[in-house]
Amino acid sequence: MIILDGKKTSADLKSEIAESVKLLKSQGKKTPHLAAVLVGTDGASMTYVGAKVKACELVGFESTLIDLPEETTEEKLLQEIESLNNNDSIDGFIVQLPLPKHIDEQKVLMAVNPDKDVDGFHPTNVGKMTLDLPSFLPATPYGILELLERYEVETSGKHVVVIGRSHIVGRPMSILMSQKRKAGNATVTVAHSRTKNLKKLTLQADIIVAALGIAEFLTGDMVKEDVVVIDVGITRVDDATKKRGYKLAGDVHFESVSKKASYITPVPGGVGPMTIAMLLKNTLLACENKE
Repeated sequence: MIILDGKKTSADLKSEIAESVKLLKSQGKKTPHLAAVLVGTDGASMTYVGAKVKACELVGFESTLIDLPEETTEEKLLQEIESLNNNDSIDGFIVQLPLPKHIDEQKVLMAVNPDKDVDGFHPTNVGKMTLDLPSFLPATPYGILELLERYEVETSGKHVVVIGRSHIVGRPMSILMSQKRKAGNATVTVAHSRTKNLKKLTLQADIIVAALGIAEFLTGDMVKEDVVVIDVGITRVDDATKKRGYKLAGDVHFESVSKKASYITPVPGGVGPMTIAMLLKNTLLACENKE
């Protein structure tokens, strides 16, 4: 069983991106600049945005954090987005989700200039991705593809079962894995919480992408020998034995599934670090596209 080490792979990627930034600077070209918009004080969102700002520093990017209070109106947020769209010094930006309940997320994502949409959530980028045209790929699926490629996991002709149909992970993952690409050419089944006989499907799968958001949902009796397992989930689970009172669990019951798997991502340290690395890669691409 081989661990798909997202922590190490993302560190390698960041080193490569840092070299590209040095080259851009040595040629007198623009330094990539990523901005992040955070509305409110959601703990997980603050942690994610903080990690993204830190990652920018590490690779030599410029970064801007726009920190808005919880009560920010939708109109005010849309004005901020328009300002970022028109700011030539900023190559790409993200609006951290989830947003407060009074703001329409769809309206906000539609307002982002597709050329600066380094999260890959705008319909223009989703449409281009679906047609296999150059676009910004959503960072988490992009990170999974990168992991599979770098570990030379064979995907061509394999049966991939994606559990979860979100617009951020499940659906784009299913599209990308079916396309003609190095980590692709697979036959893909999309399953979700309403799927009947899910265990029957997962037992047929050569590769499983678990992105359901239910802690330790996929267990050892649901997978066959030598399966490749990608665990996208991360949930806090109460654990009195831990100093902080909880542990982080994925959508996969690691102990039982890892006994059968040929490759598996850990939680934490698997898909999570890759997501930030691919966001940086998209920002570098956005900067280079301006040249």
